[in-house]
Amino acid sequence: MAAIVKVQAQVKTDHSGSMIECPALLTEQGVFEPLLDYIVSQSHIKSLPWMNRVVLACQLLLEYMEVNRGLFSDPSLLFQSFVQRLSSGTISKQGDDLSGLYWLPRSTSNVNQLLSALNGLTDWLSKNNETLSLNPFEEASSHQERLNYAAWYKRNQYNFLGHIKNNALPELMKKVRKVRGKKDVIKVDGDAISFPENLFKQFFLQGIGSSRDKRVALRDQLILLLMHGAGVRESDALHLWVDDVFLDPMNSDSVMVRLYHPEDGKAPNNWRGRKRQSTRAAYLQEKYHLTPRNKLTGTARVGWKTKIVDHDDNYIQLHWFPAYYGEVFSYLWAQYLLHLLPLERIHPYAFVSFSKNSLGNPLTLNAFNQNYKSAMARVGLVVSKPEGRSPHGHRHAYGRRMSNAGMDIHIIKKALHHSSLMSQSIYTQPGVRDVTLACE
Repeated sequence: MAAIVKVQAQVKTDHSGSMIECPALLTEQGVFEPLLDYIVSQSHIKSLPWMNRVVLACQLLLEYMEVNRGLFSDPSLLFQSFVQRLSSGTISKQGDDLSGLYWLPRSTSNVNQLLSALNGLTDWLSKNNETLSLNPFEEASSHQERLNYAAWYKRNQYNFLGHIKNNALPELMKKVRKVRGKKDVIKVDGDAISFPENLFKQFFLQGIGSSRDKRVALRDQLILLLMHGAGVRESDALHLWVDDVFLDPMNSDSVMVRLYHPEDGKAPNNWRGRKRQSTRAAYLQEKYHLTPRNKLTGTARVGWKTKIVDHDDNYIQLHWFPAYYGEVFSYLWAQYLLHLLPLERIHPYAFVSFSKNSLGNPLTLNAFNQNYKSAMARVGLVVSKPEGRSPHGHRHAYGRRMSNAGMDIHIIKKALHHSSLMSQSIYTQPGVRDVTLACE
């Protein structure tokens, strides 16, 4: 089977000199252009994880097409078989695989994600190749010909992955994808997904707080407080700038923390750029020649999922619950700044590395997660998402804590910065222990 390799591409789309960095596929014929065109067309609105998912889905489909060349005359049947193999794997009961793919069975949710990614790709190909016919296929690469045929078949036969056009709503509602993933099992949020409240003090003091480097202990305790006491994701915390922490006018022993959108958030201190811009993206570019962390690739990238902001300056206001978490944060923040401010930094981020080889650089998610794992080991435990002992478990604990306190669901929605009440159900519905106690 010809190798199909995922690579990181830099694409020049104009004369500005600025390059778009995105994943791509490299085949025997070179870069697989239909996929790259699709990724580039969506790069300004889609995240890197989405790009990686589309590239993986396309890679798997092309690999399946390659080993089954000439076997299917109908692309719809080929795709149905492809989806079946994603679910069941390609290895026989005897442990061999004549196709050479050696795919293990994938979960229903993962298959559905890959199917959704391919839906978007083939919809886009169908829509943007209006003049496509079967004739040019002789000049196209084998991979491109097969994918183009799939898009052509879809547009002309109402088949392959389904058919979407600008129809009236009643007519559109009658249509479904011809090839669909299985319905996933319905998951409920039990006690396991929330970080155990009775473990937090020990983990905070003896786990995170007992790092041999005092600076690391302070930094990671501050991040942990943001997650556990204010409900932020670990990725959100790493977007914090030093200028985003303010004295609380209502409580002199506490602080207010604002997390600004990494691109569209307002720059600090009423900054204005040469072109009168005032966004953080412009500030980073003009002052530090940096790109917002959510637009980077590799280990330097830090995602941003929050879509709801609290202010026209594009920030979310964090809310401490209980309130004393804000006072603890304030106390530790003052100590942390004594270690941070003397460092030579060429960026505005608050949480930095104290390792010798990367001293002063923005802290990466990988580094924090490794520290989290080491801290868990110091209290004799291991990281476990099913048991809630993971960074995201603290956000669940925050939402569950508010729910157990009897807070109005609209207040909880505001504190978690969700776009809908449905989004927070996984954080606030009763856990397994709640149901057990109610039945006694």
